[in-house]
Amino acid sequence: MPRRRLLLFDIDGTLVSCGPQGRKVFRQALLDVYGTAGDCDAYDFSGRTDPRIVLDLLIAAGLPEEQVLAGMPRLRELYLSELERVLDRDGMELLPGVQELLESLDGRPNVTLALLTGNWEAGARIKLSRFGLNRFFPFGAFGSDATDRDDLPPVALERAARHTGQAFRPEEALIIGDSVHDVGCARAHGIPVLGVATGRTAAKDLRRAGAEQVVGDLTRWRPAF
Repeated sequence: MPRRRLLLFDIDGTLVSCGPQGRKVFRQALLDVYGTAGDCDAYDFSGRTDPRIVLDLLIAAGLPEEQVLAGMPRLRELYLSELERVLDRDGMELLPGVQELLESLDGRPNVTLALLTGNWEAGARIKLSRFGLNRFFPFGAFGSDATDRDDLPPVALERAARHTGQAFRPEEALIIGDSVHDVGCARAHGIPVLGVATGRTAAKDLRRAGAEQVVGDLTRWRPAF
């Protein structure tokens, strides 16, 4: 049997865009739990895990790390509950080529689809649910698993091995994402990267960060395997 290839997709800016909705909910949850959202409106969420965003914003605002960590479970609960309640598909965008690409890959015997995202898993599933995309991704690595994105690829590879029975070598995986942090976490583990310039990062910056391939959007890419 031929060996599978593992495709690890980011979500925000790669598969979907939530517009300002997600940041608004995140900001309110920070205010409710900590009394401040720090400089949330100026902070670049791209490619960062949800826990890293919380720590960065609140430590910069002067809160001690211990206080931030103690409030994190409550913050996560409030954020996810409100996100499920208010996230409106009409204010979101399914990014170009995503549906067609996933339909073309789904069920192929030589491809395994999974997620690698900084979202807490429940938040990831809420965002994907608005376009019926969860069915393509039976597992993944999430911001629930690690604070720093560089720690997520080993989690994804281990779960892929359990799901498929194949121990994936780094070169048998591909991380697909729109930020320099997607590129960085892949390079930290010897995994190739497809950069997609549908987020906040320009194609030239994805190339400069080390992405082996860069496309304007996912209408322009089909795997050669």
